[in-house]
Amino acid sequence: MIGSGAPIRRHAKHSRLVDYEIELGIVIGKEGVDIQREDALDHVFGYTIVNDVTGRDLQKRHGQWFKGKSLDTFCPIGPWVVHRSAVPDAQALDLELDVNGEVRQHASTADMLFDVPSIIEQLSAGLTLHPGDIIATGTPSGVGFAMVPMRCLEVGDTVRARISGLGELVNPVIE
Repeated sequence: MIGSGAPIRRHAKHSRLVDYEIELGIVIGKEGVDIQREDALDHVFGYTIVNDVTGRDLQKRHGQWFKGKSLDTFCPIGPWVVHRSAVPDAQALDLELDVNGEVRQHASTADMLFDVPSIIEQLSAGLTLHPGDIIATGTPSGVGFAMVPMRCLEVGDTVRARISGLGELVNPVIE
């Protein structure tokens, strides 16, 4: 993980297709396992911005998602955590990501496949969530890998991820 302003390393030796994914980050504040949907928000401390950077070719070569999402600097988070009391409805936030000023992703958390309580209920089934855990909720359309032609990250790019009420996460791309 890195913060806002820290550079995303391109890792060209390991991946040629480095991509971005803006996601709402759920920060857990209260430990729980087998959390019921109606109790899920009681376990949320707050929310943040996650850019789930992914080496798409590395992800494919390994046949699962972990390696392609786990290279050093591939998880910018921040710039801060906003307490849940300051976010009246996590399913009513605007998300936007641009690369060098060109908007690539723009959506609302209202369009997420699973809402925050459902995500917490499903992930906590048999798995203890601990304070400080961060759950990335999934990304809207517009990732570079899916564009025609593909438009993945290159050295010199600047990625800006914004979620209404949560701030702006900005990261340059370096080799």
